[in-house]
Amino acid sequence: MRKRPSPPRRRSLWRHLLRWLLALLAVLVLISALIVGSLRWIDPPTTSFMLQHQWSSRPAIGTIPVNHEWVPRQGISPQAALAVIAAEDQRFLEHRGFDFLSIRAAIDEYRDGGRLRGASTLSQQVAKNVFLWPDRSLSRKIIEAYLTILIEALWPKERILEVYLNVAQFGPNVYGVGAASRIYFDKPAAELTGAEAALLAAVLPGPVRYRVAAPSDYVRARQAWIERQMNTLGGTGFLQAFWDTDPEPVTP
Repeated sequence: MRKRPSPPRRRSLWRHLLRWLLALLAVLVLISALIVGSLRWIDPPTTSFMLQHQWSSRPAIGTIPVNHEWVPRQGISPQAALAVIAAEDQRFLEHRGFDFLSIRAAIDEYRDGGRLRGASTLSQQVAKNVFLWPDRSLSRKIIEAYLTILIEALWPKERILEVYLNVAQFGPNVYGVGAASRIYFDKPAAELTGAEAALLAAVLPGPVRYRVAAPSDYVRARQAWIERQMNTLGGTGFLQAFWDTDPEPVTP
């Protein structure tokens, strides 16, 4: 038996619905592109992670303050920029938001019996920290991927790194390299040494579990590994192409 064709009125209703959905999608894409694009020049006053940190405070103990201060790129030690690249994303200058080689290596390692490790780039972490929430749901990953594409398309690499250094979490309530440098080393971010920058970067995988002020043996070992990677990359001369800084050796 042949299937009856849909009545013209029903087909018209579906076409109108499809047009509205496409129009809504276009508006959402335009709005998100405008918001992300504006942050190329406007420093975000806060992030979704910082807001969630404040909202999650228990009423009995009051709001837990967020330690954060924005530091422009010129006020950040190149050692700090180099350290986070060495620790988190050594192909930062080569990829366009997604490091497929690292993703493949992580999958192969897991298949060989190792633990499943993350392979997020700095661009993905900026998208997550600034705009999203900290769970690992598929929906969040999809939105993160979309925002990463926008960030890579609309921001230069130096802006991505500048924002990352200012929004990354370095302690239970410490966000950004400016606050971390002041709290842990009693100095501005511009004066961080290679060893200090490597120690900050060493806690990035778990800034609540790992502590800069009381580093465990694991954190110290990771700090030493990061310093070796910084030297392998060529010291701060590695940043010459986009960070506008004079090359200098990694100093203890």
